[in-house]
Amino acid sequence: MNVITKIRHFIVSEDGPTAVEYAVMLALIIIVCLTAINSLGSNANTTFNNVANSIGS
Repeated sequence: MNVITKIRHFIVSEDGPTAVEYAVMLALIIIVCLTAINSLGSNANTTFNNVANSIGS
């Protein structure tokens, strides 16, 4: 019965939904950061290639 009581308390309390909201926000922040890093990396690679080609010519 102790487990059932804990599950019931978890469902009724606000801690469960709050934790899920924080997890979703964290996942979205991570996705945005990874996308930005990927974009910056691609732009930096293009810039370095252009400079290398200019120096090599």
